Amino acid sequence: MKFLFKAIDNSPLVVFRIFFGFLVACESFGAIFTGWVKRVLIDPEFTFSFIGFEWLQPLPGFGMYLYFALMGIFGLAIMVGYRYRVAIIAYTLLWAGAYFMQKSSYNNHYYLLLLISFLMIFLPANRYVSLDVKQNRVSEEKTMPYWINLLFIIQISIVYFYASIAKFYPDWLDGTFTKNLLAGTTTRPFFLELFSQKWFYLFIAYAGILFDLLVVPLLLFKKTRTLALLTSLVFHIFNAITLQIGIFPFFALTFALFFYEPETIRKIFLRKKPSVENENLPQSFYRKRIVYVLMVPYLIIQLLLPLRHHFIEGDVLWTEEGHRLSWRMMLRERNGFITIQIKDLKTGNVSIYDYRKNLTDKQAQNLATKPDFIWQYCQRIKEEYKGKPIAIYIECKNSINRKEYKSLIDPNYDMAKAEWDYFRHNNWILN
Repeated sequence: MKFLFKAIDNSPLVVFRIFFGFLVACESFGAIFTGWVKRVLIDPEFTFSFIGFEWLQPLPGFGMYLYFALMGIFGLAIMVGYRYRVAIIAYTLLWAGAYFMQKSSYNNHYYLLLLISFLMIFLPANRYVSLDVKQNRVSEEKTMPYWINLLFIIQISIVYFYASIAKFYPDWLDGTFTKNLLAGTTTRPFFLELFSQKWFYLFIAYAGILFDLLVVPLLLFKKTRTLALLTSLVFHIFNAITLQIGIFPFFALTFALFFYEPETIRKIFLRKKPSVENENLPQSFYRKRIVYVLMVPYLIIQLLLPLRHHFIEGDVLWTEEGHRLSWRMMLRERNGFITIQIKDLKTGNVSIYDYRKNLTDKQAQNLATKPDFIWQYCQRIKEEYKGKPIAIYIECKNSINRKEYKSLIDPNYDMAKAEWDYFRHNNWILN
């Protein structure tokens, strides 16, 4: 395993830190200025947190503005390498809080940000071109062990591989989903006409599969590396313009730093840095322990998590069980409607519950299409009727990719008695 600890130029990690800090600062401040914080965390009466984190709710008043402003400041501190360890730990904790606090507005890059933030806590990213070095808080280093490069390569490989595999289902392969997706991204006649052309939406569908499947292998080989990078630029800029998915396209591009020779990155971004070809990396038990105790188990978990839906009964595309944390990105359009009936078990009276009284439109949309939202909302109804014997029945129908509506929840199941199981199929969800 000596190759894992071989000394290489740390320029890729240092430059990545600068880009990473800048991007998370943009994400944090942008969430405030675009109104995302207000819409998602301030306007709602409560948020749908990840199950088990229901206690994690937004701060009152303008607290969430301060919360995201702090994340932006920590992002800038990461970028310039000022008290880096404090900044990256603080940012990771705050972003974890924001991530688990709500899932009404969910993007896979939120999860990727959390993972990379966690990894960056343990990496010596502030050992060059940082205020920490300039102010003598840490010693300057020009090298790092090779496993750090490999860690980022494996992580992004996992993301792209599972994203590609998830697209192998009928509505993607026949262009149904990409046609619907593209049609909703513009109102301009020229683009509407272009996006409705079968050759175009099929091209986008198969280009998506091929890009996710081949971009990492092409980046690994020197002869195809620059072609892969240029293709990535076109792919991600197209996504940034048409899908408007925040910093993710630019964040994904930064991983290319770890595929190029460190010397190349040094010459492009850190021209004043001396060559380190003949330097030896001082080995330490701590660095080896990080690999064996933390990084290897972490990567094993990352490899296994996206497979868990295969061990849960039913189609994940329909039941949503095992969907999150699995890199199943931009795969389907889901629509639905829901009616909630409350039965008084003493009198037998049945009434319709007005769920819109305390939900935003976005939350109501998720309630009608996501089983975990339904289960969590039923728990809130139970609290509202605490002390009164009631039964809760759900009439909920969904359509995937604008096809026939089918029942999602068993209408005869008393949801007041329903339990949530993370690891097995919940039998009140219809297959």
